[in-house]
Amino acid sequence: MKQKNLKLKDQIATPRGKVGVLIPGLGGAVSTTFMAGVELVRKGLAEPIGSLTQLGTIRLGKRYELRSPKITEFVPLASLDDLVFGGWDLYEANGYEAANYARVLNRDHLEPIKEFLSGIRPMKAVFDGRFVRNLDGTHVKKSENLRQQVDALKEDIVRFRSDHGLDRCIMIWAGSTEVYLSPQDVHQSYSALQEAVIRNDPNIAPSMLYAMAAIESGIPFINGAPNLTVDIPALIELAGEKSVPIAGKDFKTGQTLIKTILAPGIKARMLGLEGWYSTNILGNRDGLVLDDKDSFRTKEESKLAVLEYILQPSLYPTLYKNYHHKVTINYYPPRGDNKESWDCIDIFGWLGYPMQMKVDFQCRDSILAAPIILDLVLFMDLAQRVGMGGIQEWLSFYFKSPMHKENLYPEHDLFIQLMKLKNTLRYFMGEEQITHFGLDYYMNSE
Repeated sequence: MKQKNLKLKDQIATPRGKVGVLIPGLGGAVSTTFMAGVELVRKGLAEPIGSLTQLGTIRLGKRYELRSPKITEFVPLASLDDLVFGGWDLYEANGYEAANYARVLNRDHLEPIKEFLSGIRPMKAVFDGRFVRNLDGTHVKKSENLRQQVDALKEDIVRFRSDHGLDRCIMIWAGSTEVYLSPQDVHQSYSALQEAVIRNDPNIAPSMLYAMAAIESGIPFINGAPNLTVDIPALIELAGEKSVPIAGKDFKTGQTLIKTILAPGIKARMLGLEGWYSTNILGNRDGLVLDDKDSFRTKEESKLAVLEYILQPSLYPTLYKNYHHKVTINYYPPRGDNKESWDCIDIFGWLGYPMQMKVDFQCRDSILAAPIILDLVLFMDLAQRVGMGGIQEWLSFYFKSPMHKENLYPEHDLFIQLMKLKNTLRYFMGEEQITHFGLDYYMNSE
């Protein structure tokens, strides 16, 4: 990202008109919880708890200035009233039927918005059972030619924009975790990817086709799963050429959220780590998909990377070089969307004496993910109106495996990520970035 290409405060396009939120995985628990929540907030029936864009504030200037406006008052974000929902799903159920099936929200929340949710009907999805083995899609596009599938998705986008009179769109992948896929030669340039799509190369996952359709259409793309998807040189190249923002990957909820809170504290106090054992039980569609070992490997790679980058064992070999990190996910249908994660953390302190921490987080997966989707949609729309194309690393705060420039390591510390995000917003609006240096208050005092 070159500074000369940035538009600042007085040049940011005003968020006029309707914004289409296009979701592959429209009928999933996360998607329906997100859409229902936004509508409940719009109707004044709920609060957007968990959303930084809606409830968060941002400090400006010196501490004694006491300037801390709400983020919604500071940066020109799209209004919730302007969001229009659509997308694709493997199953034909409308939003109300899918939300009832997901069993995340209770009847008191669903009944007041039944008509709204019932009106959200998924378009036929692009699906390949080789990449998600534990699902059998019934509402899918028939074409087996990958280029035709990309073009069909682009036609869906054009029709959706026209039908709803949309000014702009954002696409966010909320579909399933695909089987593990490592970068191949066909992913290294956009020309190679185009040729691979034409010849139906087996290394092209469905999520990549959605990303291609979005970016070719000038639509920002967000990857909420640990899939490779847009995190390949070919699509990064295309996003840069078309000045389209991209972000990902894998929403940071549940256990990994806790890790990015606790691990920086352990490191800050220079405490050692012997091992971190993590296990999960989950019963929703995500749990079913992850019951396949190759889909789980994709998720495992995302979860395991967090500690390595936070603790930096190469810099602190005495404390972190040989720690053992274990992650498991167990499909347990009775639990539904109410995931439970257990962490056993073996640390050591002064003179090497051992200590333990144990965390039992009984969370609600979709309840944690829904506000993340809202924030990402609004911030990516802002990034597009600012004129920022390519990887949006400043949104790392929301992801388990943040995308980053090739010669950089990803930042996983939640608190550094939040500082990066807020400093980016200050930069957009021409405000001084805050370093929390603080000594100048005392050095300059009379």
